[in-house]
Amino acid sequence: MTDVGSGGTRDRPFRLATRSSPLALWQANLVARLLRRRHPRLRVSLVPLVSSGDRDRATTLYESSSVGMFVKEI
Repeated sequence: MTDVGSGGTRDRPFRLATRSSPLALWQANLVARLLRRRHPRLRVSLVPLVSSGDRDRATTLYESSSVGMFVKEI
């Protein structure tokens, strides 16, 4: 990670994509807290996303042909 104070990066928030499940949001908030602790001037914003796997509740992960559904949709 580059220095937060260089190149105007502190003016833009660091966008952290996450699934919108309670566990994923908890984990993303933990990562955001750790980033802020290491880089106090860093602004972190969470971006909850809904993937095709979240929308399709009928197909199991095993049956799905998509690998890395969440990452693919970022």
